[in-house]
Amino acid sequence: MSEKVGNAAGEIWRFLDKNGPMSVSKLAKEISVEEKNFQRAIGWLAQEGKISIEIVNRAETIALL
Repeated sequence: MSEKVGNAAGEIWRFLDKNGPMSVSKLAKEISVEEKNFQRAIGWLAQEGKISIEIVNRAETIALL
């Protein structure tokens, strides 16, 4: 399980590094990861201090730190 979450976190990080900040909902559509693992990966990245999550125009926006 943790390997899948780690892989998802890496995929999310690389996608944001290449494409810049975006809404969490759009990111979820762009990344082909199971929803539970996507949410866990977001938590992992946030806990590690790799991302920020802010509300922009009523949408949660995720960005690399």
